[in-house]
Amino acid sequence: MADRFSELIRNCPPDRWEDPSPCPGWTAWDVAAHVVSNHRRAIAGLDRSGYSAPARSEDLPQAWDAASEEVKAALRDPVKAHVLLEEEFGSITFEEFVRRMACADTLIHGWDLARATGQNEVLDPGAVAVATEILQPEVGDIRMPKAFGAKVSPAADADAQTRLLNFLGRQV
Repeated sequence: MADRFSELIRNCPPDRWEDPSPCPGWTAWDVAAHVVSNHRRAIAGLDRSGYSAPARSEDLPQAWDAASEEVKAALRDPVKAHVLLEEEFGSITFEEFVRRMACADTLIHGWDLARATGQNEVLDPGAVAVATEILQPEVGDIRMPKAFGAKVSPAADADAQTRLLNFLGRQV
């Protein structure tokens, strides 16, 4: 999922960063900055340090590359991967938080970024299956302000990607 998000952020046409995204009130830049910020937040959770959201003056593809590489490096470190994160993260290991974050954030917001910027919106079917498995049982926890919107009823013949996106409030 990180590689796909890297492709989307690097290939974003420069004139499309301010285009509206499927996330109400967010532009393509806001969506990408949110994903970068959550990766920074995950790393900060390892040592309880602070983190900041990307500033408008930052090079967003560079910020993404740095944050993504830090997460990948921490996952390769068996000690860091198994650090138990505090309550703010749900009292789960770093590795499990990243797995969930990748599904909810990197995968779904990758679709949001692709939609906003006119790029390929097709999600990896395996990632869609994992995200569905992780997110559907959390239906009560993910329906909150600034998270996922109300479910959209999918068409009877909707594919797995469309059903997941509709479940998360996206109009497809």
